[in-house]
Amino acid sequence: MKNLRDLPKLRDSLSYVYLEHARVEQTNKAVSVRDEHGETHVPAAALGVIMLGPGTVITHSAVKTLTDCGCVILWVGDGGTHYYAQGHGETRSSRRLLRQAACHADTATRAAVVMKMYELRFEDPLPGGLKIEQVRGREGVRVRTAYARASKATGVPWHGRRYDRGTWYGTDRINRALSTAASCLYGICHCGIVSAGYSPALGFIHTGKMLSFVYDIADLYRIDVIVPIAFEICADYRHVEHARGMSASIRAACRDAFHQHRILDRLVADMDRLFDISPEDIERATCFLDGDDDPPGGLWDSPDCEVEGGKNYGSDNP
Repeated sequence: MKNLRDLPKLRDSLSYVYLEHARVEQTNKAVSVRDEHGETHVPAAALGVIMLGPGTVITHSAVKTLTDCGCVILWVGDGGTHYYAQGHGETRSSRRLLRQAACHADTATRAAVVMKMYELRFEDPLPGGLKIEQVRGREGVRVRTAYARASKATGVPWHGRRYDRGTWYGTDRINRALSTAASCLYGICHCGIVSAGYSPALGFIHTGKMLSFVYDIADLYRIDVIVPIAFEICADYRHVEHARGMSASIRAACRDAFHQHRILDRLVADMDRLFDISPEDIERATCFLDGDDDPPGGLWDSPDCEVEGGKNYGSDNP
C-alpha cells in the first residue's frame, strides 16, 4: 500500500499518454492497452496523466490502479482537443488549495499573484510601478511578436488566432495546430494542478471557467513551448492535402518538448512560487494528510483557527 503521507513527486513522472480506440485494463497487477496493433504495457507508476480519447474503454480495476499510482485520468475529445472530465490526483493535503483560495479572495493578493504570473513570462524583469493594464499591453506585444517570428521562420502564413469549437475545420491549419498543441499543454498543466492539490477553477488572470487556473498556468509556457511546435509541424504538412497525421505529430513533438523544457519539474515549483509556499510549508502540512489510519482532520473555529477533530463537542457525555 502506498504511504499517503508521501507527497507526489510530479517531476519524476513521464508527461502523458494519449489513447483512442483502445481498451485499458489491468493485467497481472499492471495496466495494459489493447488495440488493433496488440497489447502494450503502460508504466502507470511513472505516468503523470493518461488522456482517453474517442473509442476508449477502461476497466474499473485499471482506473483504481492508475489513481493509486497518482496518475490523473482525463477524458478528452478527438485528438485531445476537447476536455470532458477527469479523475483526481493523489494529494491529500488541502494546504495549497486554502492558500490559493485566500489569495483569490483578497483583491490585493490576487493582483500580486497576477503580476507574478506576467513576470514569469518575460525574460527580463518588468519595470517597477507598471499597472496591470500596461503589463497586459506588453504581453500582447510579446505574443504578437512570437507569432510573427514563428511565421517568418517557418513560412507558414499567419493571420491571427481564430478558433471556433463548433467548426473545427472552419479555420486554417495553423490555428488547428495551435489548438492541438494547446490541448496537450492544458492536459499536463491540469495534471500538475490537481496532483499538487490546487484548484483548476480558481483562476487569477482568467476567470469564470472551471479550468481558469489551467489557462493561467499554461500561459506561463505557451509561447516558448507550443507555438514553435505548431508552426514547425504545420510547415512539415504544408504540401499534404488532408494532413491527417498532423495532430499525432504535434502530440509526439509536445511530449518531447515537455521533457526538454522540464515542464513537470517546473510546474509545482512555479505554482508554489506564485503563492509564496515554501517546501517547509508543505512538509509541515503532512499532519493534515488523509491517510487510511488518520483522523478526518481539524475543525474550523472562529476566528480563523482550528480545534482538534474527532471529538463530540457540545455533548453531555464526559
